[in-house]
Amino acid sequence: MDKYYKVVAENRKAYHYYHILEVYSGGLALRGSEVKSLRGGRANLGDSFGRVESGEIWLYNMHISLYERAQEKVDPYRKRKLLFTKQELRKLIGKTAEKGLTLIPLKVYFSGDWAKVDLGLAKSKKEFQKKDESIKKSIDKDIMQALKRNR
Repeated sequence: MDKYYKVVAENRKAYHYYHILEVYSGGLALRGSEVKSLRGGRANLGDSFGRVESGEIWLYNMHISLYERAQEKVDPYRKRKLLFTKQELRKLIGKTAEKGLTLIPLKVYFSGDWAKVDLGLAKSKKEFQKKDESIKKSIDKDIMQALKRNR
């Protein structure tokens, strides 16, 4: 593989708050100063989400810090267009029309020279599901530690 793959930002909490059903990878339309900031790792996916508007998918609330030496100042929270193939776009638009499904960015990375985003088709978890999952993780962790001690 001759292209490099560098993860810039991850949304780790997405797996806690949502059931990720499918993951789609698409391009991210950016300005020059935003690319410079991304290459420096200055991005946050904390409260970001995807939304379908007039047949296109847009990414909202993704924070990309201002590049210090940029000539034009860009709003760090501006909406950014996501670039998908026509088939993926149709599929995503159809699935988000279903009740309860939303688009959550999982990670932003560079594939070669291109900024990409992994967008997850997600369904929100209920509060009790989050608790059950954390209890199960702690039990599994305790079991693994006990097995290590008994070796």
